[in-house]
Amino acid sequence: MRFGGRLGKLLNAPGFHRPALRSLALGYLLILIVLPAGGLAWSALAHGPGALWKYVTHPEALAALKLTFVVATAAALLSAVLGTIAAFALARFRVPGRTVLDAVVDLPFVVPTAVGGLMVFALYAPTGPLAGTTSALGLEILYAKPGIVLALMFVTFPFTIRAVQPLIEGLDVAVEEAAATLGATRHQTFRWIVWPSIARGVATGALLSFARALGEFGTIVIVSGNLPYKTKVASVYIYGEVESGRPESAAAVSLVLVLLSAGLLLVSDRLLHRRRRGSRAPVVETGTVGASTGARR
Repeated sequence: MRFGGRLGKLLNAPGFHRPALRSLALGYLLILIVLPAGGLAWSALAHGPGALWKYVTHPEALAALKLTFVVATAAALLSAVLGTIAAFALARFRVPGRTVLDAVVDLPFVVPTAVGGLMVFALYAPTGPLAGTTSALGLEILYAKPGIVLALMFVTFPFTIRAVQPLIEGLDVAVEEAAATLGATRHQTFRWIVWPSIARGVATGALLSFARALGEFGTIVIVSGNLPYKTKVASVYIYGEVESGRPESAAAVSLVLVLLSAGLLLVSDRLLHRRRRGSRAPVVETGTVGASTGARR
């Protein structure tokens, strides 16, 4: 009690909050983010920029980076489309078990990534429930690119849903109903009323999904097979380089991923700030909607 009382007096002391909290935040960033990132850059550039370029452009490293960008892009785009549809379903339709479904969306945030990879593996393994279907269709999932994309979608689909769902819930349904009354089709209503309000949320979710997919390891290592030049992604390549006693090569490839992820996070953060500043629902002039609808007819 004495310690709690003294701590409370200290926190409530005039002039304490700003310097103390600022120092705490800067110390947190320095110890947990800046110093490790600086150590990574130091290790990657230990032998000069020429060695860094040599490590990054090594054929196996280059193949791993290219594959990572391809599967991360595919997973981000699919998660953006399907996540937007799921966000609409959760926000607009009152189905039984909606609360449970809403909680399940956050499951990839708490489930270990290796468990997520095992889930995908169990579905498409030779003895799995979907093995017969994929075999009949001639689809190769495990140890191939589709399996990697599915594993990445498992860990990235919450980002778009959580970015878009609040925007959909904040839309004024009366505006959409007014547009429909004036003769606008569903496609026109979505294009001119709904999409401008959720576009930045969709873009933010896609960018976060892409950044998350770049560094994913746990789910991929189980379903990809880790075949060089075929299914080995950058994160698995980095792990292999460390295990093989080549930390400089691993640091060089890691630096590329860190710089790209940091850039994407800056872009998504800027989009979020713009969305917050312009969070008002779009003002729709009924005369404009009616005129454009009539013109299209």
